[in-house]
Amino acid sequence: QVQLVESGGGLVQAGGSLRLSCATARLAFRRYAWGWFRQAPGKERELVGAISLRGSGWVYTDSVKGRFSISRDYAKNTVYLQMNSLKPEDTAVYFCAARLDPDSSDYAYTERDEYTYWGQGTQVTVSS
Repeated sequence: QVQLVESGGGLVQAGGSLRLSCATARLAFRRYAWGWFRQAPGKERELVGAISLRGSGWVYTDSVKGRFSISRDYAKNTVYLQMNSLKPEDTAVYFCAARLDPDSSDYAYTERDEYTYWGQGTQVTVSS
């Protein structure tokens, strides 16, 4: 069974930074494209950003551009979401997601239903 395990959430003041991690032990890491989503109370789960299998294709939602970035560590089978200049409106549960990319494309998938595997979520709370 594939498991994605997120960590790194917490409480931070506005303007601060957090780095979320998403680790997997049973996924052929290099064969997957990755995404980060978030869900605030009473709202739909939305895309934060996504990175292609090759790593040279990515997309970020407008509200986080220039503040958030996604990276991967192949040696650790881990995907990161670096979040800087956090704002209270970034408060949400953050989820990582993965999907197999058999064509080894440079496409960053943006839709929830395009992803197969999901983490359990980690809470990020930004105080004003």
